[in-house]
Amino acid sequence: QVQLVESGGGLVQTGGSLRLSCAASGRTFVNYAVSWFRQAPGKEREFVAGIRWSLGWTYYADSVKGRFTISRDSAKNTLYMQMSSLKPEDTAVYYCATKPSTGRLDDYNEMTSWGKGTLVTVSS
Repeated sequence: QVQLVESGGGLVQTGGSLRLSCAASGRTFVNYAVSWFRQAPGKEREFVAGIRWSLGWTYYADSVKGRFTISRDSAKNTLYMQMSSLKPEDTAVYYCATKPSTGRLDDYNEMTSWGKGTLVTVSS
């Protein structure tokens, strides 16, 4: 299994920014899809953004397009998500997840490895 560790969550005011990190150990992300999901209290886990690592193709949920940007650092085997113009509805636990790079990368049921999550709270 790939071991994933998220970091960078915290408390921020509406309109503020945070950068989340997802660091992997055990193996590299090469030939994997890596995605961010989030889950707010009482809600289903939802896709936020993802990347097909080797190709660099990125995908975003409509709710975060233009505000969130993901990028990869292959040397550090780390995926970043820069979050800007944060809104109260962005409040959630954010999870990094990965799977072999075939099929969908926006379905949490298809992900094979998960981090423990990092909490993002946006004050209203």
